[in-house]
Amino acid sequence: MILRKIPPRTCRALLSRGGALQQEAWCSSVPAQPVPPLAQTLQGYLRALEPLLPPEEMDHTRKMVKRFSQEGGLGPNLQEGLENRARSSNNWIADWWVQWAYLKSRQPLPVHSSPAISLPKRDFSEWRGQLVFASKLIAAVLDFKAKVNNGLLPGEFMRGQPLCMELFPLLFSSCRIPGPKHDQVVHHGHARRSPTHITVVRNYQFFQLEVYNSDGSRMTESQIHGQLLRIRAQSWKTDKEPLGILTSEHRHTWGQAYTRLLREKLNKESVRVIEKGLFTLCLDSPVMRISDEKYSSRMAAQILHGGGTYSNSGNRWFDKTLQFVVGEDGSWGLLYEQATAEGPPITTLLDHILQYCQKPDPKRAPLVPLPMPRKLYFSIDRDIKRDIEHAKQNLDILINDLDINCFNFQRFGKELPKRHNLSPNSFIQAAVQLAYYRVHREVCPSCDMASQRMFRGGRTDYIRSPTNQTLRFVMAFDDPVVSMEAKRELLREAVEAYSALTDQALRGQAIDRHLLGLKLQAIEEGLSVPRLFMDTAYGLATHWKLRTGQVPSNTDSVMCFGPLVPDGYAVCYNPQQDHVHFSITAFNCCEETHAETLALTLKSALCDLQELLQPGV
Repeated sequence: MILRKIPPRTCRALLSRGGALQQEAWCSSVPAQPVPPLAQTLQGYLRALEPLLPPEEMDHTRKMVKRFSQEGGLGPNLQEGLENRARSSNNWIADWWVQWAYLKSRQPLPVHSSPAISLPKRDFSEWRGQLVFASKLIAAVLDFKAKVNNGLLPGEFMRGQPLCMELFPLLFSSCRIPGPKHDQVVHHGHARRSPTHITVVRNYQFFQLEVYNSDGSRMTESQIHGQLLRIRAQSWKTDKEPLGILTSEHRHTWGQAYTRLLREKLNKESVRVIEKGLFTLCLDSPVMRISDEKYSSRMAAQILHGGGTYSNSGNRWFDKTLQFVVGEDGSWGLLYEQATAEGPPITTLLDHILQYCQKPDPKRAPLVPLPMPRKLYFSIDRDIKRDIEHAKQNLDILINDLDINCFNFQRFGKELPKRHNLSPNSFIQAAVQLAYYRVHREVCPSCDMASQRMFRGGRTDYIRSPTNQTLRFVMAFDDPVVSMEAKRELLREAVEAYSALTDQALRGQAIDRHLLGLKLQAIEEGLSVPRLFMDTAYGLATHWKLRTGQVPSNTDSVMCFGPLVPDGYAVCYNPQQDHVHFSITAFNCCEETHAETLALTLKSALCDLQELLQPGV
């Protein structure tokens, strides 16, 4: 997806009044998200099942769909309820989706939910360079926040349509709060006195760092650097408990520990400082040196989960919306919590940071004394210490179970499919499907994320694969009887079918959020869950063995997240002009899945597709 930006002067007229994004003018040009026609979604559902089910099961599911969709029956009544909901809300599915996909999920945030973005290693390998770069990074993020607040952030367009910008101000001063049955997200940026601090964590110790001067001006890089030096001097390794580990727990378990933790006034005050901060900066210790081949995988893992309890996992507060990680060895990246943040706004933020970091410090530090950064203290009793020990064990088990393989495919990038009039994303999806088929000799339910920002308050929907065209392509590709010309045609058909599904999803016409909405509408009306959603076919169709995501960026970054199911994979990629960055994850507990095997097979599949399009090159 290509984003186009409009200039700040135009954007100022549409954005910002009094410091917050002014939504009325801008969002008047962003339409409400439509409710797709019921018949269209049900037909799309059946088409999505055809490559996955044997004929007799397809016949059974067709009958169920027919009963559900009959005039005057359950389906049309639920559809009417959704259409009424759409007329009375900005977005009929977004709040439901955030609740169902994120806040009601009880899975730990690291690996299972929060994505990490690992960026190219910086040119330092010790603590002095770490603090200089961290100062620059903080200044860059504050500069971005100022543009958001003042309406100077260029508006974004895709395919000529304006994109919703609502998420940008919510990135700052927000935090997820654990609860017994579901979580909530608290945003402090709209308070009368908006927070003016960030939290910095080093060697498991948290600090409140004010980043604005008393006159409201942003601190300069040199001022921030001086404060980080002070934090380093106060945070030598001690026997401090890694309190941040608690945020990596199962959400119900963390919710109970959170309640116990906040009984003490000191703990409550310190936790509130973390939750209200603009964002968190994690100053990580260096990790064990490994081969260049495995370096990118190790660095992605460090950003994703911190490397374990004997590494940097205690330097995290996983509930925080934005966490920037800067290691002493030059590694750096960003971890974000998805209940508030999505990939495209995060990519815009990172692009701004990278552009800012190329410029010299524009301001000289004023000669005014600064208050010492405030160290946050905690009272850890026997119960909390026990909670921390359990969290350490559980996180290490999760980390040891995660199989991760990152690589840079350098034979070609998005220019190759473009030269043959093929969508780069759809082309890579065909390669991923071919690789999976070669490893497992079957196709599986697969989902790719499609942004819904063309609609007000829009989040994401799924682009489903495989299609019937994909199935024919992967089954024929290694058949020596099939001619090269026929294989090229099958590839083109598979790519074009996927591109059509992508276009459908971007127009708000994909099937998965609609199906979820129908199910939740039934629950909202006090009805039993419709039989359509109790069918084994629906269970199979939503057991996502392949979770994929294209995260296009202007830099050589790689996103990383865990699989959605125990026997699945997550494949993320960032296509550049002449190369593509990939990350693949799987769980070691499943004997059938292996990230390195899929990675090697994917490289081979990409090379074979290149040979197919350009024989002899």
